Amino acid sequence: MVNGRGSSNHRLPSASSFQSRICFMMLSMFATMASLYVAGRLWQDATNRVHLIEELDRRTGQGHSAISVDDTLKIINCREQQKKLVALQMELEKARTEGFVSNYFSEDSGTQRKKKLLAVVGIFTRFGRKNNRDAIRKAWMPAGAASKKLEEEKGIIIRFVIGRSANRGDISDKDIDNEYRQTNDFIILNDYLEAPKESSKKEKLFFAHAVENWNAEFYVKVNDDIYINIDALGAALASHLDKSRVYIGCMKSGEVFSQPSQKWYEPEWWKFGDGKSYFLHASGEIFAISHPLAHFILINRSILRTYAHDDVSAGSWFIGLDVKHVDEGKFCCSSWSSGLSISLCVFACACIKTIM
Repeated sequence: MVNGRGSSNHRLPSASSFQSRICFMMLSMFATMASLYVAGRLWQDATNRVHLIEELDRRTGQGHSAISVDDTLKIINCREQQKKLVALQMELEKARTEGFVSNYFSEDSGTQRKKKLLAVVGIFTRFGRKNNRDAIRKAWMPAGAASKKLEEEKGIIIRFVIGRSANRGDISDKDIDNEYRQTNDFIILNDYLEAPKESSKKEKLFFAHAVENWNAEFYVKVNDDIYINIDALGAALASHLDKSRVYIGCMKSGEVFSQPSQKWYEPEWWKFGDGKSYFLHASGEIFAISHPLAHFILINRSILRTYAHDDVSAGSWFIGLDVKHVDEGKFCCSSWSSGLSISLCVFACACIKTIM
């Protein structure tokens, strides 16, 4: 009896110890798992910090950085926003060049804002026509302070346009250089050799040069036997500011001459079809194009086709483009043929046909 009770008392502590060990093991396992979890989170956070700092160093080009993760995220976000802003500015500039934005003002030297010019007028002249140029200077082309005033108040710049002699440096080139030093009113196209049959190339180079050097709403080509009323020209152009891609002139068409013996012979007459009639184009005495069209010529001047006549060539460049053709009666000149003949248009210009 006594032994039996003693055996029973010995077994009871063993069961209690076993239960205690189980609880201890469970707590230990729980503590270990919790420690591993906390350590894993700390490791992940540290890894993320290292990654963000390395990314910041890569983007900023710095060797080491001691800024916080929050500041790092802010800087990265600013960088992304800056990229988006630059992309939007590029899209806006592209839209302006294509005529979708009416850009009356443009930045000058990155700080000041300068009013966009209304027009750049190029007077096409040749060697041996100084009398014509002098007559134009006396009649309607201002010089010196008056020229600057015209640019500032009315946004119009006027220049004679001429190329170089086939014999570079000869008396013709020297005469133009001397005249330029005295008057400062030329655009000299150094890459163009003056030749009657190359006038279409001269037009391309003028428009390309003008749009590269002046930001204007319109670019105007005028012959040096034309008298212009500047105020009337400015008013006529201003009335078309609402049109983005516009080609303004005295619009005409006419027969394509296919015989070499004919005065206005067109060597590529066969390109104009069986009807042998030119497409609608502006008369070559005076016409104007808007900024997007001049920019189009600048970009594509190396591949734009030319024909025997410069007015036909200019009209051909805009075939297939979304361009508004404006038949402006004020640009139409009809000539007389007696003495110093001057033919009057509605009021925009007058043609001088016999000044040599």
